[in-house]
Amino acid sequence: MLSDSEAAELLSFLTPATRPDVKGHTAGYILGLSGNRDGCRFLRARPDIIAALFALTSDPSAAIAEDCYRVLINLSADETLHQVFQEEMGLAQLVDILCTEGYNPHANMHYLAPLLSNLTQLPDARRFLMDKDRCAVQRLLPFTQFEASALRRGGVVGVLRNCCFDHANHEWLLSDQVDILPFLLLPLAGPEELSEEDNEGLPVDLQYLPEDKKREEDPDIRQMLLETLMLLAATKDGRRTLKDKNVYVVMREFHRWEKDPKVTSACEKLVEVLIGDEPDRGMDNLLEVNIPEDVEEKLKEAHAKEQRELQAEEERRNQEDDEQTDIRQE
Repeated sequence: MLSDSEAAELLSFLTPATRPDVKGHTAGYILGLSGNRDGCRFLRARPDIIAALFALTSDPSAAIAEDCYRVLINLSADETLHQVFQEEMGLAQLVDILCTEGYNPHANMHYLAPLLSNLTQLPDARRFLMDKDRCAVQRLLPFTQFEASALRRGGVVGVLRNCCFDHANHEWLLSDQVDILPFLLLPLAGPEELSEEDNEGLPVDLQYLPEDKKREEDPDIRQMLLETLMLLAATKDGRRTLKDKNVYVVMREFHRWEKDPKVTSACEKLVEVLIGDEPDRGMDNLLEVNIPEDVEEKLKEAHAKEQRELQAEEERRNQEDDEQTDIRQE
């Protein structure tokens, strides 16, 4: 691994004034480091490099900014670095940048969403977002339908799913102060014509949807949305709200449309909760049931895999867009 003098030299290249080609080469090198355990261990001990990378996410070069984001996403998957990220970056700044359109005209900032998703695995990060005076989580809700980027949509849905693990906030999340439910349901709702009775039971934003209404195209994001609803249904008050808001009707039509077996299975589990009897006494809150360590570890691995797949899909789409642009220019 790099010596202290080599690390200092590396850091000296991560400044806004450094030549673009040198900055690009250095960011690419660090991206490679962040892809393996030893490299992450080295970067973990260098918060100065992490801070420099974050500063370069505003670089005029989109390629450099995106490489820096990829490094930060890789590092944020490591729980031992969550606290470092909170102190070097500041969650308030992350949310502001993500929610400010055109914050950096040279980079689209979509990579901030999965970064924030990784950080909200930490209870302190979730507490920040769900502070009732900050209204941070409310600012993120519209991005569940952000058409320009599956990476941003998926990252934000991941944030909301993480927040819903804190069952003490379910009542607030489902209340008029946040009103999270329509933002989770709309991506799953389609153009099917419903009866007047079915429509009237739904949240207002879900009633009488237009004929051209489309569902979320990414199956991984659809599954995460269902998992988030399932978390809300894990508490007695949450189940009551989902039933009162006629969520079953949306799930009924969604189940008829869905073709992905994995997503269909997640939908069926939610429907079982919505139409089934209440759990036995002592099981009212399913989130308070102890989860074996091996199961919890598998859930974390699955989450990390989802983020990597979303990132890879986003990169593929960006490459296709670039190729189409080159063709048009020729």
